[in-house]
Amino acid sequence: MDKNTASRTLTDVMAKFTAYVGKHLPTDVREKLAELRAAETNVLASTVYDSMAENQELADKLDRPSCQDTGVIQYFITAGADFPFLGELEGALRNATLEATKNAPLRHNAVETFDEKNTGTNTGDRIPWLDWDIVPGDDGLLIDVYMAGGGCTLPGAATVLMPGEGYEGVTDFVFNVITNRGVNACPPLLVGVGVSTAAETAARLSKKALMRTVGSKHRNPKAAKMEQLLEDGLNEVGIGPQGLTGQASVMGVNIESSARHPSTIGVAVSTGCWAHRRGKIRIAADLSYEILSHKGAVL
Repeated sequence: MDKNTASRTLTDVMAKFTAYVGKHLPTDVREKLAELRAAETNVLASTVYDSMAENQELADKLDRPSCQDTGVIQYFITAGADFPFLGELEGALRNATLEATKNAPLRHNAVETFDEKNTGTNTGDRIPWLDWDIVPGDDGLLIDVYMAGGGCTLPGAATVLMPGEGYEGVTDFVFNVITNRGVNACPPLLVGVGVSTAAETAARLSKKALMRTVGSKHRNPKAAKMEQLLEDGLNEVGIGPQGLTGQASVMGVNIESSARHPSTIGVAVSTGCWAHRRGKIRIAADLSYEILSHKGAVL
């Protein structure tokens, strides 16, 4: 396959998938919301969950985005170093965003910083945002599409703790962020926590944590235990769906971490709203693809 044909194929697949993600929640999020609804005892909270389910049904039926804020488009790319069209991928994803914006349609959310001008295309300086991981000895792609809405982005925060604050300091930071600003992000939330050396590395990891499946566990048993403790503790706060009180504040807490300098603990929090619009697709070297995040999805 020549590079022009490959670029057109990649653009077409990713444009359709990006539009699809805006209209259909991933299977794990749908299942978790149904689980929380079944466990809910608060009448008002139950009604809110019912409205969320109706929202999704209508989005499917009417072929429309499930939230008016279709966010800033972000692509998290795990690319094999031997993928034959790696050089065409950045342009294809930019064009995919343009096409998805027009065809879905998606709300225009890209405003050029300092100029305060909406581009009208969901593209702009470094947008769509591309996050790259390169894997040696592989020839495929794994791409997470994420729609970073304004509400779910608002609680985002990062800091560097003194080492003496320890993991109790990490816990305090997470609780402070969610209890102070989480209500703005349309709960129940998926909470991504990054723990690393510096603010910027922790922030990247916290966003990567949001790409993980709801209910998945950190590979380190101690971190996995912390995920569960944070989830249980945040749910005891009882923020409830849309912040109107209820049994649950969060769908889950996902931690991503790296080794760190012994004198610092960088920690960051990112959140995904109840309408956590992200999707995962695997693309092979021959450009055949498999959708991993949405059972039964057809583009």
